[in-house]
Amino acid sequence: MKNRCAMFLSGLLGFLLMNFTVAYAQAPAAAPAPAAPAREYSGNFGGGLSLTGGNTDTRSYNLSFSHIHERKNGNTDKITASYLYGSENDVTSVNRGNVAFRDEYKLSSRAFVFGEARYVFDPFKDIQWYFAPYGGLGYKLIDNDKTKLQASGGVGGVWEKNSYVDVHKSGSVNAGEEFSQKIGASTELKETVAAVWKMDDFSDSLTGFSTSLTTSITKLFQLQVEFRDNYKNKPSKPEIKKNDTTFVVNFLLKY
Repeated sequence: MKNRCAMFLSGLLGFLLMNFTVAYAQAPAAAPAPAAPAREYSGNFGGGLSLTGGNTDTRSYNLSFSHIHERKNGNTDKITASYLYGSENDVTSVNRGNVAFRDEYKLSSRAFVFGEARYVFDPFKDIQWYFAPYGGLGYKLIDNDKTKLQASGGVGGVWEKNSYVDVHKSGSVNAGEEFSQKIGASTELKETVAAVWKMDDFSDSLTGFSTSLTTSITKLFQLQVEFRDNYKNKPSKPEIKKNDTTFVVNFLLKY
C-alpha cells in the first residue's frame, strides 16, 4: 500500500512539474519597459553671495541662468545669462552682465545653421551696451552621450555704445566653439568661446571665454565652479585694461 501511494505521489509530482515546465516555456516573454521620453527642456538658475565687514565692507553677488529647449522639429533654443556685481565700502567695483539667445536648426546629424543675438554691458570697460546679432553655419565634431564638441561661424552686425560718443555700428564676423564632457554620473565639464570682430576694424574684437565644473549635490541642486574671461582687444580709452577675469562659485537649482 505504501509503495502504491509513493508511486502515485511521484507520478503526480512528475506530471505537475512537466506541465509547469511546458507552460513556462510557452509563456510569452515579458515586454521590456518603455524608455523614458526625452526631455525637451533642461537648464538651471542660481548664484552666489559674499559679504565681509569690519575694516573693509565688501559685498559681491553673481546670478546665472541657462536654458535649453530641444524642439521636435530640429530646432534647439539656448539661452544663457549672467550678472556680476561687487562693491567695496559702498563704492561699486564691478558691474557686468551679458545675455545670449541662440537658435540652431539641424541640416543633418552633424551640420546646422544658427542665429544668435548677444547683449553685453560693462561700465568699467566703458561698454554702456553692446548688441551683436549674427548667424551662420556650424558643425558637431563630436556628438555622443558623454562628449560634445561643436564649432560655428558666420556674419552679422554689431552696435556698441561708449560714454560721450555716438553709437558705433558695423558689420561683424563671428566664431564660436562649445565643448562638454561628462565625468561620471553627476559631474560635467563645460567650455565655451564666442568672438565677434568688427568688419570696419578687425583689431576691434570682443571675446568671451568660460569654463566650468558642475556637480550634483542632490537631485535638484548643483554646485558650480566657473572661470570667465572677457577680452576687448581695442578698449575705447587707453587707460582701460583689455582683459577682465572672474572666478565664481554658484549654487544652482536645475530643472
